[in-house]
Amino acid sequence: MLNDCTLWAKEAGRVQLQYFRGNALDIKTKFNDSDIVTAADKASEEILISNIRKKYPEHSILSEESGDNGNESDYRWVIDPLDGTTNFSSGLPEFCVSVGIQYKLQTVIGLVYAPYIGELFHAIKGKGAFLNGKRISTGKNQDIRKAVVTTGFPVDKDRTADNNMDNVARILPLVRGLRRLGSAAVDISYVAAGYLDAYWELNLHEWDVCAALLIAEEAGAKYEFFRSDRNISVVVANPGIMPQILPLLSQTANKHAFQ
Repeated sequence: MLNDCTLWAKEAGRVQLQYFRGNALDIKTKFNDSDIVTAADKASEEILISNIRKKYPEHSILSEESGDNGNESDYRWVIDPLDGTTNFSSGLPEFCVSVGIQYKLQTVIGLVYAPYIGELFHAIKGKGAFLNGKRISTGKNQDIRKAVVTTGFPVDKDRTADNNMDNVARILPLVRGLRRLGSAAVDISYVAAGYLDAYWELNLHEWDVCAALLIAEEAGAKYEFFRSDRNISVVVANPGIMPQILPLLSQTANKHAFQ
């Protein structure tokens, strides 16, 4: 299944590169102007879903653009065909294909493929995490003052003050650097590889994090869901930084909406 997943993700990545920095993106909005989909998202999804349906017709599929296919199966593929669509549509290289495979609701395979950068992360439950075939492990830094961390902002940031700015205000002065790369799956995979010390974000969805969280866990990183009222709100960090950053994150809703 990992071999199939890798083959199909690379096929989807090749299609993405054909669209990248081109004039045929056909950008459309979904929830608001910050939530977009392109022709490349749909083409990538079609490659993945058609191949899964052909070889594993009984398996369930949850995908960002098409939702749940409704099959009842012990196996479920959780797909973000193009994570980082805003980056992609702007010509920025941090975007990826993300595919997680679950068995009885437990993620057993995770793959994150960033085609422009040429980085393929994968993990099998209990067998470690890898980047381009080489085993990876999370960083060893234990000093938040030396940490480089990353975050993201919820798609409804224009409609509510519960938009992560309070967390940024608390954490930014304490760390060496804060980045915003624009792809949750890439961010988490970089924590797994030790390139970043921590990542957090709120109001994500399962397809954003399913594959990457397994990669992070297999690389030795820790993760916690720090909010229960904003879809998936997760912090991922190396073991030395997790106890320092988790208490800084707001675990209750900011009720103040913009007027």
